This record gives sequence, C-alpha cells and structure tokens, in this order.
Amino acid sequence: MATHLSHGAQHDFLTDLPNRMLLNDRLQQAISLARRHGHRIAVLFLDLDRFKHINDSLGHVLGDQLLQAVAMRLKACVRRSDTVGRQGGDEFVVVLSELDVAENAARSAAKLLAALTAPYHIGLHHLTVPVSIGVSIYPDDAEDAAMLINNADTAMYQAKENGRNNYQFFRQEMIARAVERQFIEGSLRVALDRQELSLHYQPKVDLCSGAIVGVEALLRWQHPERGFIPPAQFVPIAEDTGLILPIGQWVLREACRQSRAWLDAGLPPMPIAVNISAIEFRSEDFVDSIRTILKETRLDPLCLELELTESVLMKYAESTVSMLKALKSIGVQLAVDDFGTGYSSLSYLSQFPIDSLKVDQSFVQEISSKSNDAVIVSAVISMGNILKKRVIAEGVETREQLDFLTTAGCEEAQGYYFSAPMVAEQFAALLEARV
Repeated sequence: MATHLSHGAQHDFLTDLPNRMLLNDRLQQAISLARRHGHRIAVLFLDLDRFKHINDSLGHVLGDQLLQAVAMRLKACVRRSDTVGRQGGDEFVVVLSELDVAENAARSAAKLLAALTAPYHIGLHHLTVPVSIGVSIYPDDAEDAAMLINNADTAMYQAKENGRNNYQFFRQEMIARAVERQFIEGSLRVALDRQELSLHYQPKVDLCSGAIVGVEALLRWQHPERGFIPPAQFVPIAEDTGLILPIGQWVLREACRQSRAWLDAGLPPMPIAVNISAIEFRSEDFVDSIRTILKETRLDPLCLELELTESVLMKYAESTVSMLKALKSIGVQLAVDDFGTGYSSLSYLSQFPIDSLKVDQSFVQEISSKSNDAVIVSAVISMGNILKKRVIAEGVETREQLDFLTTAGCEEAQGYYFSAPMVAEQFAALLEARV
C-alpha cells in the first residue's frame, strides 16, 4: 500500500511517467554522477505544437489518449538509464545521462522528433502533431537542474520561432529573446482589458472600375510603453498561448460592429474581411460564435468575409469541407488567404465552397517580367478564373505590379499603392469622397 502511494505521488497519473518532482530528483542524481565521472548530460524540453487545438476540437478523451501515445513513443526511444518525465500539460522533459559528447544529444533529438511526428491513429482519427524540442547540456549551459530545464525550455521556444518540427540547442543570446517573449505574453494578457488593441482598415479595389468594393480589418497593438508592436511579433505568441481565441472574438465583433456603424451612417454596403487563425477555425463553438456576433451587431452575413490560410484549410481537409459548408449556410463569404504558399490539393480546393483566392503579397511584390513569381501569380489568377473564384492580389505597391495584375486578369487588389490601412473615421471619409 505504501509503495503504491509512493509511486502515485511521484508519477503522472495519466502517462505514468515521472512527474516534475521525481524528474527533478533524477536530474540532480544524474548531475552528481556526471560531475564525479566527467560525463555530460543533455536535457531535452519537448512541446507538442497545436495540442490545445486538438484537445479543444476533438475532445479531452482523445487528447489524453494522444498524450499516452506520446509517452509510449518517448520511452521507446531512450535507454533504461535515461529519464522521460511529463512536465505538465503537453510538455515533456527527457534527461539523457552519461553522454560522452554533446553531438549524441543531437542524434537523440532527431530520433525523438522522427518518432513523435509520425502519424497517430487514435480511434477514427489520423493525427500528425508538430513537435518543438529545446536542448541544454551539462555543464556547458548550466550546472544545476533548474537552470538546465529553464535553458532547454528557452531553446524550445526558439524551435517554435524557427517554424516548429525542429530542435534547437540553447545559446546564451536566446535569453534576451525569452525575456522579450515573456514581456509580450504578459502584456498581451491585459491588452484587451486596457483597450490597447484596435482595428485599422485597408480598402480592396476593383481593378476595372477603380471602385472600393471591400475592406480588410487589420489588428493593431499600441503598447503604452513600447508603442506599435507589429502583428508578426505578437500573433504567434497569442496562438501558442490560446490568447488568440478571446482576441479573435474581439476582432470579429469589432469588425462587424464597425461595418454596421458605416451602414447606419449611410455608407454603401461592402464585405469586411477578417483573418481567422487555425485555433479559432477548429474551436468547437466557432460557427455558433459567428451567428451570435452577426445577430448582436445586426450585420447581414453577406457583409462578412472570413479569410483562412491555405495551410489551415488543408491541415484536416476532409473535416474542413463540412466546416466550410456550415459557415456558408450562415451566408458569410469565404476566402483563401496567402494562396500559393501552402500545399493545396486541387481536388479539395474544387470541393471547398470558397468565394475568393488571395494571391500572397510575397509573390506580388516580386513581380517582374522575368521572375518566377510572375509565373506563379499568373497561374493562380488562371486557376481562380477556371474555378470561378474571385482573385484578389494583396501587397500591391507599384504601378508595374498593378499593370501586370490587370493584364493577367486579376479582379481586385489591395495594398499601399491604393491606400495604407487607416482608422475607421478615415476609411469612412474615403468612401464618402468616392460616392
């Protein structure tokens, strides 16, 4: 009985791996032995990217089964002398003891990465889970257990910033980035309540008539001390922490409220586009939340356009079809954002009830008569025309780009050539001047 109670106190109830307390004890023992015998130790901090999304969209039971499957794969990849522990949530720590050279840790990290990113077959679901791994080495990076784990955690966040599904060794300069990340995350948690977030609006222009035919709502953050913080700096952190859900709801509600306000002021109706993250799109109540917001703001569904990236749509292509059909049943418009940067299957693309394709600005900005980007842009426009989808080019900045797009048959465009994003009052004035 006492043995059973002792085991329960030291092991994670779900995976039966050593818990945080036992892991720390094992790591301290490994440090003592390594110090005595002149060995190295590697600490690997692993995080399952997008686990929260799977847990929220497919349920906690399946999420628990996935964590158990991960634990089994981890144990199968290491020696009996190594330790695999669950740090909490979707985070795991591996202690590789008695390493002769640090390079052996890289081989182990690659092995773990390959094992964990292979597809999981759980029930009727086939899941692929990206993994980010950070590695710290004793005694090179730290000489005590807490700092080794902290440094591995810091390196893990660098792996996330490098695109996930990779491993990174700790470097001293990562500490400054980790401090910056903590600052942004902490500030972002109170940004909504402090009304630091706002929306700016960029018009979409019909290339034949020159008329404004739509507008995109773009999120902006004005920090009281730092000033303007670009979305590229804070949106990935919002996604990793789940903060994107309340922020995304605020963006949708504010965009719809503003669109209704423009209509009430007598301005012409036009779709307002809002970017939707993968986590929002896969959340259980997303469709219901769209209905609720449209009802609250009294906005015609045709006046709301949801922009989803190509990679989000193709991640779970089969379930995406039913999700998009549910959204279309409400009456909203749907667009594929950043088109051309992902991995669309044309067979799926033709099944998706999509209204428009947005050519990614990275291609548009490199248009020239001799560039490969020009070929890609022409191909996307042709594909859109064949599929009878409206094609919108984003990031248009020069007359040369505009002329190329017009000749290629692109219907709409947005970018600084026409207008920078502006506050609601400026956009209203721009519309009034053109009526």
